[in-house]
Amino acid sequence: MRAEIQAVADEIRQSLTLLRRHLDVDAATLRLDELNAEAENPDLWNDTERAQKVMRERTHLEHSLKEYHGIEHELEDALTLAELGEAEDDEASIDEAQSQLDALQARVAKRQLESLLSGEADGNDAYLEVNAGAGGTEAQDWAQMLLRMYVRWAEQHGYKVEWLEESAGEEAGIKSASVKVIGPNAYGWLKTESGVHRLVRISPFDSQARRHTSFASVWVYPVVDDTIEIEVLDKDVRIDTYRASGAGGQHINKTDSAIRITHMPTGIVVQCQSDRSQHKNRAQAWNMLRARLYEHELQKREEAAQAEADSKTDIGWGHQIRSYVLQPYQMVKDLRTAVEKGNAQGVLDGDIDDFLEASLASRLDGGSGSGADA
Repeated sequence: MRAEIQAVADEIRQSLTLLRRHLDVDAATLRLDELNAEAENPDLWNDTERAQKVMRERTHLEHSLKEYHGIEHELEDALTLAELGEAEDDEASIDEAQSQLDALQARVAKRQLESLLSGEADGNDAYLEVNAGAGGTEAQDWAQMLLRMYVRWAEQHGYKVEWLEESAGEEAGIKSASVKVIGPNAYGWLKTESGVHRLVRISPFDSQARRHTSFASVWVYPVVDDTIEIEVLDKDVRIDTYRASGAGGQHINKTDSAIRITHMPTGIVVQCQSDRSQHKNRAQAWNMLRARLYEHELQKREEAAQAEADSKTDIGWGHQIRSYVLQPYQMVKDLRTAVEKGNAQGVLDGDIDDFLEASLASRLDGGSGSGADA
């Protein structure tokens, strides 16, 4: 077999060995059998919370094992194709085998990275908040573009996005918005996106077509369940009600159903207006507050263990994590990992995997990367 094909195959096998160790494939297979048996028990659904937890774990294990065994089988198929190509002196088959192996190499590297999402809350769903910076309409339009980017990314990866709150801008865009991203490892993948994002472009709102710089902040925190106890004292919170924004006309919300909760010791503020029921919005806002406080505690632990590894500790307009330049050239650059992509529109359409993977790998390697403001 050709040396270059053999070298790639050896690298994939080595990565598969590490992946098997991280996944603990034998134990995961036994656990999946247990979960399948439990899922077939009709009494399981008498406890909805328990049932959802079982189904989530089963889906996660099914996905992980399917990916692992799929890569194993595709590796053998590619090698078989390469051997046949060499035996018949068929360059097209050899080239196809090489292409398959290159794709597998990238795929197994991503699975290996994903298998290391073993943080306390990495497997959880995620809350994602976007807030416009100073700058009025320009910044509010950028905040909406940023939110769209994450929604598109989530949809492309089979995640469900649930809208929780949105405050529209005066002329365009949004002042703020909160969504819930539902799916395996949603928080693990998105957690490094917290920070300030900068946009440079020719403003569509400037009649003189001048170049503008806009900022928006992103905050990501994990959805937590009732098994995680988080104490919130009544004296520590302020609850405000306000009228939810709507499309107007006969469907306008005429009641103060939107809820804002402020946790005074930490300054954390959450708000929800996704439902017409104030009771339901209040319950969701409390869930969001508990999640934010949990994430706050996780962050404090991480800072204590390794302060430089946390890029979210100081979110201010002078601490951007990524720049998106649309004029005079197109370039998106992550200032922590130095990863760059020239297809800025593709990034804004949700192609952010390279940034997520590099940032996660940087954290797993024990550092937060470096970069200067661009």
